[in-house]
Amino acid sequence: MALYITDECINCDVCEPECPNGAISQGEEIYEIDPELCTECVGHYETSQCVEVCPVDCIIKDPDHEETEEQLWEKYRRITGET
Repeated sequence: MALYITDECINCDVCEPECPNGAISQGEEIYEIDPELCTECVGHYETSQCVEVCPVDCIIKDPDHEETEEQLWEKYRRITGET
């Protein structure tokens, strides 16, 4: 499943550069994660890098975008062009 940034976000700017897929961007009030680009770092890292660096623990699994690990791998391959 994709990740989601809650309204507890303090706009500290540390998550955006950590995302290998460019899924994180500044929204109107807080940072947002594009579920079409978020693979929870599957294919890149063992853990979700944005979650690792977030100082307020405001990045959670998005219940509206549930995906299996295989679906995350398929998304990773689609985004990166790897087969």
